[in-house]
Amino acid sequence: MNLPFYIAKRYLISKKSHHVINIISWISVSGIGVATMALVIVLSAFNGLQTLVETLYASFDPDIKITAVVGKTFNSNTIPKDKILAIEGVQFYTESLEDVALFKYSDKQTVATLKGVEETFYEITGLDTLIYEGEHKKDSEQTHYLNLGYGIANNLSLFINSEFNEEVSVIIPKKGQKKSFIPGEEFSRKFATASGVYSIGPDFDNKYVLASLPFVQTLFDKENQISSVELKLKNDANWKKVKAELSNILGKNFVVKTRYELNELVYKTNETEKWITFLILSFILVIASFNIIGSLTMLILDKKEDVWILKTMGANNKLIQQLFFAEGMLINLLGAFCGMILGTLLCWIQMEFGLLRLNGGIVDFYPIEMKWIDFLSIFSIVFFIGVIASWFPVRMLTRKYL
Repeated sequence: MNLPFYIAKRYLISKKSHHVINIISWISVSGIGVATMALVIVLSAFNGLQTLVETLYASFDPDIKITAVVGKTFNSNTIPKDKILAIEGVQFYTESLEDVALFKYSDKQTVATLKGVEETFYEITGLDTLIYEGEHKKDSEQTHYLNLGYGIANNLSLFINSEFNEEVSVIIPKKGQKKSFIPGEEFSRKFATASGVYSIGPDFDNKYVLASLPFVQTLFDKENQISSVELKLKNDANWKKVKAELSNILGKNFVVKTRYELNELVYKTNETEKWITFLILSFILVIASFNIIGSLTMLILDKKEDVWILKTMGANNKLIQQLFFAEGMLINLLGAFCGMILGTLLCWIQMEFGLLRLNGGIVDFYPIEMKWIDFLSIFSIVFFIGVIASWFPVRMLTRKYL
């Protein structure tokens, strides 16, 4: 066994050492351990939230969305559907048209975005599985159906009842209509039946009402017009490669964006918050490492006699410095190891049993996800701080007192 490490280990766990020095050393271990545990838990919590956000956005937004550079809509015939589906990695293709409309139910009304979608949209997003009240229904010849966000249904005081048809008025301004003194003359009104209420998150629940694409095209008098083409990619697809191929096929008249680019601010904010928190907790770790300096100072002063004996046996100053440096690193790494074990254990308990619950939230309990890259980052920062907190004080103190 390496001599400096062996002696350092004996100093740390020896019962013959002065009681106060032992207490301070184990306080140092505890401080490093608590800070490391906090890093593991907090970063895993941010990972859980990020995954939850990605899951929620994937329930509505496609993997890739194609829109026109100029104008809100474009003719669906201008898109080479066959060429797009032939691209390696593309699994589903669907078209949509969206615009703002006024929705009225009983004496309540609210403004929302009406989005017309094909049935493929539900295959892409799995949104039909998130309908918690009522069910998703396909249009019939006589009836058009709506799926409302929870927030919109709440604004309309609308509750799905299987025994009655909840008929909603969909009102939009007439295209090219001049001002009229006759009430309602300037607006076009159609009726549709609310069949389901979905719940994803406030960003979607308070904004969108879903209907069939033909119904929305007829309502807005935009035959063959769409707002976007939405694609779902295969699990092993190369997103960057697919996007590049789409851009080459479509040219400069269309914008191609991935789901991450559509919600770039959300994802960047989550990532920034995570690493800012990491830096703050790392600063706390730096403060905790001052205990190591205190422990080493007292240990060096206490072990002057042992150092003298070692020197008479042939030990040089370099070996003495290595001894106390090893002591500091033992304190640091033992704290890091204990902190990682405890942090991992607490995260596992939360993942398995959901002790920290979120009443009335989107999920039943606080999401946690552990990633190996976080553990590597945590160990690296703890190790780096440990080296700084051990090496420089040891060099200075051994020169001064020994």
